[in-house]
Amino acid sequence: MDPLALQRIPAREMTGAGWTPPTLALLGASTAGIVTQGGFYLPGRTLVAVLALTALVLAVRAGAPAALKEDRWLIGSAAAVALWAVFRAATAGGAAVAAGICLSLATLLAGVVAARRARPVDLATGLVGIGVLVAVTGWAGVTWRIERWSVLVEATLWRASSTLTYPNAAAAILTVAALLAFALLLAEPGSVWRACAFYLLLTGLAATLSRAGALAFAAGVLVFAFLAAVRAVLRHLAPALLGAAVALAGLAPSFPATSAPRPLLAAGGLLLGGLIAVLLPKLRGGKLAAAWGLLLAAAAGALALLATRPRPAQFDMLLHRRFTFASQGRTGALRSALDQVAAHPLLGSGPGRARYFWFDFEGQLVVSRWVHNEYLQWLVDLGAVGLVPLAALGAAVVVALRRGRAAGAPQPLWAGVVAAVAALAVHSAFDFLWQLAVVPLVFGVLVGMAGPHHSEEFTPSPNGEEPQ
Repeated sequence: MDPLALQRIPAREMTGAGWTPPTLALLGASTAGIVTQGGFYLPGRTLVAVLALTALVLAVRAGAPAALKEDRWLIGSAAAVALWAVFRAATAGGAAVAAGICLSLATLLAGVVAARRARPVDLATGLVGIGVLVAVTGWAGVTWRIERWSVLVEATLWRASSTLTYPNAAAAILTVAALLAFALLLAEPGSVWRACAFYLLLTGLAATLSRAGALAFAAGVLVFAFLAAVRAVLRHLAPALLGAAVALAGLAPSFPATSAPRPLLAAGGLLLGGLIAVLLPKLRGGKLAAAWGLLLAAAAGALALLATRPRPAQFDMLLHRRFTFASQGRTGALRSALDQVAAHPLLGSGPGRARYFWFDFEGQLVVSRWVHNEYLQWLVDLGAVGLVPLAALGAAVVVALRRGRAAGAPQPLWAGVVAAVAALAVHSAFDFLWQLAVVPLVFGVLVGMAGPHHSEEFTPSPNGEEPQ
């Protein structure tokens, strides 16, 4: 197939049903990762890997060897990363962690190759649907204090987590899904369902109260604006952000553990925010200007009310805990990690061998296996030498993304996929996301979505008619 033929495909072919076996297997693996706590523990990790490898087998049977050849640099750099991890495990210990690294890399590569045999719009739609389920269950978990779908963090705030049971991991998945939903919305601006999905994903992301998730989403939007039309991005982003802010305001009283949840207020905020996110983009001319004027006036009035009236203690606690750049756990782990880097700068301590110690705000000693920074974690475990194959893997990912654009990957979905990859890269600097099997899988699927494809659904017939 001529990759440039992607530019000539009618829009109806991009939005029709085309759920190939690799597509279904990848979405099944992603769903399995979501419902098994992100695939953090061995049973869930094994299930995700088995389903991802099943998708790979289905893709190879459908004719993916060409995709394997094109991704040889990506595969080679991933193999180099795995070999270094195995070598350090053999010389310093940590065989189980090294095996986990190899399994994660295999899952990532399976996602890349299998995604080559699927239409990007199908994968994006599926991932958005999974993300909406995460968002809704997380929001409900905070609203009704459902422990299965929310977490009481430090005995102070209830935060949305859905079935991932870790708010920041839920935020990472929601960020990816939100950026994909935004891309789909830009491709069809009048779609009510896509506008609703985007709004719900932003609301779910806000319900996690994840600062790293918010920062990653902002980074993704900046990348999106750089790759696409800035004005179009802002015009369609603002209503959804405003709607999500209203929903967050309705949910705010339910966050603090010292106050009772307010489900009616949360539901009212969700409904009102949804109306703003869906209806505001449909207004034009004077009606749009009047609507924005009313909304700005209402926001100014709310701010004035907050400034003149004493705030509840619960509100102050929410501001103090989440609307700040301070993070004692991350700071303590960072200092401990830098001490260990200084002790083993070149070869590292060995996969998973290091432990991080610091004192919390109560003066209690805290011990952790994680730095909350995947790049620093890698440096501690595998040293500066280990950063070389990791950097090569990152460069191979960039090349794969650029090759997809050169091949005429459909816009704006390509921009949304690249933005989602950038968001995951940013978020990885603040959490141990890659310890969850679903993250390397989703990352691999994104890279595969952005690159050249070999799915038969993409091939137009010679006479210009729709394929049978």
